[in-house]
Amino acid sequence: MPTVTVRPAEADDLDQVVDVFLGCWRETYAAVLPRRLVDAMTDQSARELWARAARESAPGDLLVALGAVAEVPAQVVGVARLGPVVDGTGHLASLYVSPQAQGLGVGRRLMEVALARLAAAGATSATLWVFRDNAPSIAFYRHLGWVPDGHERTQPEFGEPELRLSRSLAPADGDGRR
Repeated sequence: MPTVTVRPAEADDLDQVVDVFLGCWRETYAAVLPRRLVDAMTDQSARELWARAARESAPGDLLVALGAVAEVPAQVVGVARLGPVVDGTGHLASLYVSPQAQGLGVGRRLMEVALARLAAAGATSATLWVFRDNAPSIAFYRHLGWVPDGHERTQPEFGEPELRLSRSLAPADGDGRR
């Protein structure tokens, strides 16, 4: 994928956002979450979830990544949703990349834009939640500087433990370290 463009989501993006989410849920999560949980995410529940997320997001807090995959014209291949900045800490509420676009830099690009937006909103650090058994995603986040901060939760709607990861948004020093 030569170019990944990230922009705020538009109303017309909802179907493609749901496709990306369901692709992740059914393909990527199938390897790390119980089958009952994967099967419980129906097309209708995914659409309702993302329609609600779009309604509840502040302008510019729902981002999509556009790119061409497998010779298909530019389409939504990733989505990120930002949460509010509270006391200097921003939250990355969601980050999903189509299974067909994973490993092509889409997630990294979405993350860069999301973190820049959080920093511009006053965040000096950020948090995100990830399913504890989702080792591939945890490895991806750790590679980008996220670390477990000791907080865990289990949301009733999913019933699976999640870890909270954190990272600083301070500019890198001359050696590239934060």
